[in-house]
Amino acid sequence: MSYRLGVDVGGTFTDLLLINETSGATDMAKVPSTPEDSSVGVLNGIKRVCATAGIDAKDITHVMHGTTVATNTILTGTGAKVGLVTTKGFGQVLQIARSFVPGGLGGWIIYNKSDPLAPLELTIEADERMSARGDTVRKLNEADLEKKLKALKKRGIEALTISLINSYSNGKHEQQVRKVAQKVMPKIPISISSEIIPEMQEYERTITTVANSYVRPVVAKYINNLRKELKFRMKSVALHVLRSDGGLASVDTAENMPVGLLMSGPAGGVAGAIWIAKQAGYKNLLTFDMGGTSTDVCLVQKGVARTRRETTVGDITVRAASVDVRTVGAGGGSIAHVPELTGALRVGPQSAGAVPGPAAYGAGGQEPTVTDANVVLGILPDMAKLGGEMSLDSKAATTAVKRVAAALKMPIKKAAQGIIDIVNENMFGALRLVSVEQGFDPRDFALVAFGGAGPMHANALGKLINAWPVIVPPAPGVLCAYGDATTRLRDEASRTVIRKFKETTDKEVGKIFKELQEKAAKVLDAENVARKDQTVSYQVDIRYSGQGLVLTLDVAAKELKAGGLAKLSKAFDKEHTQLFTFALEADHEVVNLRAVVQGKASTVKARKIKKGTSTPVKDSKLGKTTLFLEGKDRPATIYDRGKLLAGNRVAGPAIVTEMDSTTLILH
Repeated sequence: MSYRLGVDVGGTFTDLLLINETSGATDMAKVPSTPEDSSVGVLNGIKRVCATAGIDAKDITHVMHGTTVATNTILTGTGAKVGLVTTKGFGQVLQIARSFVPGGLGGWIIYNKSDPLAPLELTIEADERMSARGDTVRKLNEADLEKKLKALKKRGIEALTISLINSYSNGKHEQQVRKVAQKVMPKIPISISSEIIPEMQEYERTITTVANSYVRPVVAKYINNLRKELKFRMKSVALHVLRSDGGLASVDTAENMPVGLLMSGPAGGVAGAIWIAKQAGYKNLLTFDMGGTSTDVCLVQKGVARTRRETTVGDITVRAASVDVRTVGAGGGSIAHVPELTGALRVGPQSAGAVPGPAAYGAGGQEPTVTDANVVLGILPDMAKLGGEMSLDSKAATTAVKRVAAALKMPIKKAAQGIIDIVNENMFGALRLVSVEQGFDPRDFALVAFGGAGPMHANALGKLINAWPVIVPPAPGVLCAYGDATTRLRDEASRTVIRKFKETTDKEVGKIFKELQEKAAKVLDAENVARKDQTVSYQVDIRYSGQGLVLTLDVAAKELKAGGLAKLSKAFDKEHTQLFTFALEADHEVVNLRAVVQGKASTVKARKIKKGTSTPVKDSKLGKTTLFLEGKDRPATIYDRGKLLAGNRVAGPAIVTEMDSTTLILH
């Protein structure tokens, strides 16, 4: 009997879901994250989930891991000391960047531009030049380059990036530079832009490759350590890491191209939501993942999550495919405070995190948080146990929220309700970003709520956004781990091909797609995925001729053969109209072509529960409680989700508890 393990490392908890690949039965564990070394929390969780399931760790054949190591490395500024090689005359590419300042019209007044990941003093210029068509204009001066690299080595760099102008059209010179660099500094990891992101626009290509170098040593060390520990504990286990676009990457790919992991954590939740909703018959979804530190939302249409070609972490934006997740600093650990200057209640983005956590955790936290407010309102009852083991300290929660109530000069329960109302509005704004502001009507989508805190706020968010139905999956607190365990291997290959539609043909485009497909397929070949189990889809970046903006369209191989460029033109106009309310009578232009190859879909079966009547059985009722809702106390019933049957109807207000989460039913 074999088992598949999904592991998701969050800011507060590390979640694990163990799936019996034969029966579909699941066991789960939730342990505190260990920010100082994430692998410690992972190994603690594996030990616990194996004990719960009563199995030996050696029975686990696959470990799928969603990680925030790459993300946290950039956010905390703890990456490698990166050297950069550019073409002569382009040494300040990162300093020039793009003329975008975040914030409102006056944002430039207070904006403090962060230092580049590869500083100017660690940047050298190679004497070479390649044309935009891929022709050699000036050969590489290797003697001059070797002299500069030796000087760079003395400055103690820990990783090297090579990003030459126009290398997207021909990476020959970058490969030559790498050979020279490997001779000068053989132990330094090297990333070249023509392999990381062979697409036009030198700044985007350079910052993406530099970010890859910046996180590469940290990610490689983490993955190598984890792999060694897993192999020590397990007989023969395959480790894969979740990519930002929701697919799985091999260990080698994750180590060499970690820039593709920056949104690894949130992508797991979206993948899990899609898989669960599919079992229930829903394909159009708004995913709502509320954890301890933040909330991630995403729109899924026809069973496919919307993706974007850029990933932003902090104020660093790289060109890497990712699920289009929007994040707000609103979680169970978000701290409520009342600034003296305004006297107005604020919630987040500061978080109590995993250590010490909300006051209700009883671990020394004193700041009032969203979790503490839910305890005061009765939404998190005394019998609730986080992770099935951690008891709540209601007295500590009450003491913490009293500080906010005193500052607002109002009763404690009203202050707690204010905290919940504000955090709900913050999350409502994020849901609007991925739906209404992109031309989608939320009423056409189901809201899938998960994360440890999501189900407590799901009913309220469903009412605010008008999404129906609201779905709370089984084990919502570990759904990200479910996504990790049920997704599949994925890789992609891209190429910049700037052509007006009238200057190319369906045949030429199809030929390039086949070449890209073969390149991506080789990565899956190396993971022993048979060609018959591989599926391919294509993406085209299109713009109106003369525009800088591009939109990415997904197209199946069959659709490309049937409709070709003519069909893509209509699809682009439709997408442009949806997003911007108009289309132009201008030539369409292909910018980038991309082939996405995926492995075989998961064969994990969904576990079914027994059918019952509309009335829940008596054993499912754990007791009565009082909730403070809409300004007054209301009687409510507490139910044990594990004893509810298919078809049972629960009248609100009510609380439904389970090992890893608590659901609030309003009406």
